[in-house]
Amino acid sequence: MSSIIATPALFPHQHQDPRLSPSHPMSYSLPTSASRKRKAEDEEPSADDRMSTSPSPSLHQRALPAHRNTKRPRAGATGRPLSLPRLLETLDADLLRNVLQTICQRHPGLGTEIEQTAPRPSVASALTVLKQYESALQATFPFGGNQSSDYAYNRVKPALVNLLDALADFTPHFLPPNESQASQSLSFLDSATDIIHHLPDWSTFQHRLHKQNAYEEISKAWTLVIQEAAKRAGGIHVQYGGWDQKLAKHNQQSGGKLQEAVNAMSNHLGWMGSQTSTQQHAGRGIDPSSVRQELLAGTYGSNLPVRVGPW
Repeated sequence: MSSIIATPALFPHQHQDPRLSPSHPMSYSLPTSASRKRKAEDEEPSADDRMSTSPSPSLHQRALPAHRNTKRPRAGATGRPLSLPRLLETLDADLLRNVLQTICQRHPGLGTEIEQTAPRPSVASALTVLKQYESALQATFPFGGNQSSDYAYNRVKPALVNLLDALADFTPHFLPPNESQASQSLSFLDSATDIIHHLPDWSTFQHRLHKQNAYEEISKAWTLVIQEAAKRAGGIHVQYGGWDQKLAKHNQQSGGKLQEAVNAMSNHLGWMGSQTSTQQHAGRGIDPSSVRQELLAGTYGSNLPVRVGPW
């Protein structure tokens, strides 16, 4: 039995040798400039393509993290000057005084404003300053030797002049009419006179003139205060404050250099002592002038009986 093997049908082009060139000719021509331009245009994306491929703002915003760090960056350390209140806290009294004096010299108008703004000096504050000058004077004396010699005077002369200048400046401040209260004036003069008592007695006459001039000025100050006090309420503040006794003691300690003030006390306020003694010693034959002398000597009333019981 014979079998028939089906042979596939071959198409005409399958019988040709593949190594042979194709039946239609191929042309190899160089591309022209127009073809290159079209190719470049085809390769470049269009404006619509670029807009479609760029990320949209909404997508960019959604891509941010939901939590943001709100802490501000810390500034680095840097130098700066002190503020005025802190600067004033570092100044002591001497430095602050020097600063104010320098400012007042540069701007004279500020001096009047400071005088009007600063509180009025009290007797205690003024005496504190004078005591400081007195302590500075005592500290400049040479150790050992004659404290009244010319050598000692030359050593302490600057401190002595500073004390006397301060005393001459503070005394008019507590005199009328700048000071209306006689008690304040007398309180200052009492302590100021003690400072003059403590000044050294120099062996040279010319050097002793400092102390003598200070006594003369303080005596005039006592006299002025007594005269003005006698015009107010009959000088009752001087009469019953024991100032006559204190003045008499100062006069004795100064060697009679305050006699002018003692005479003012006797002339302007002695009538009160006379009137009082006349009333208290009526019919006893006591001379009123002797009572005045007892007032100045500080012995008045020592022989009077002391009354006991209700007045």
